[in-house]
Amino acid sequence: MAQTGELQTAAKTHEALARARQHAALIPDLLVEARRITNTMISGWHGRRRRGIGENFWQFRPYTEGEPVSRIDWRRSARDDHTYIRDREWEAAHTVWLWADMSASMLYKSTLATTSKQARALVLALATAELLSRSGERIGWPGLTDPFSDRNGAERLASRLAHVTDPAPRLDLSTIHRFSDVVLIGDFLDPPEETLAWLEKLASKGARAHLIEVADPAEESFPYSGRIEFTDPETGERLTAGRAEILARDYRQLYLARREELASFARRRGWSFTLNHTDRPASEALVRLHEALTATAASTMGVQARSGEARA
Repeated sequence: MAQTGELQTAAKTHEALARARQHAALIPDLLVEARRITNTMISGWHGRRRRGIGENFWQFRPYTEGEPVSRIDWRRSARDDHTYIRDREWEAAHTVWLWADMSASMLYKSTLATTSKQARALVLALATAELLSRSGERIGWPGLTDPFSDRNGAERLASRLAHVTDPAPRLDLSTIHRFSDVVLIGDFLDPPEETLAWLEKLASKGARAHLIEVADPAEESFPYSGRIEFTDPETGERLTAGRAEILARDYRQLYLARREELASFARRRGWSFTLNHTDRPASEALVRLHEALTATAASTMGVQARSGEARA
């Protein structure tokens, strides 16, 4: 029995290393694809940096009658005949955390899809990083990088991702703070109660999440019939169906109910939920994500402004 256990452990280790090598080999091509998508979208993608109540310097601008004298920057004003205000930057406007599920289930690719779920998730993450970085935003990947601002942000993330050998099955919440935006990309196929418990912890941090569910069309339509053996990529468990078509109706109901529960959870908390099938363009999800991030920025700025007025 002990020897059998050792063999199983060795097999799992070998499989994990093989997935890591496959993942690392994909990263350069995925970065190229992400940049191709970015170049088609960048003209309509606007950054969210603006002046507000943060602590970081934003810009100098001419003083307007009626503004608090305490905000005048006398050193800058002394350089010429104008009086200048020193604006601060809205502190939460440019911090976006990115995370993509890299577990075994994400490797799935049916004949109906153009790419695997993992490849699509990573392209979405890298394209988002590229778009945000070019707009001057700060981005980060929990457990992988601290937030940073870099015009080559996607390349920097890709370099780190290429060396990940044991990806975490869940987002590291330790660095997430209030007013942060968190983009979560995955298939969300774990039991709904487990996924929602995890997301509830994120909600308690005061962050706002943007969920992008990546789905293979075969997972949704269940186009199987006859005798088929299904294998769980996470546990290795097998299920043999003598007539797979008999399972189709119940399967679809459970699959779609899981998605609706997740989307409903997001709506109740003011989060966004986006569905992206792997037989559809990645750009469709990015357009919706941009709309959600822009709406969140406006909402958060209003909350911070009211908070600043209350302190004043």
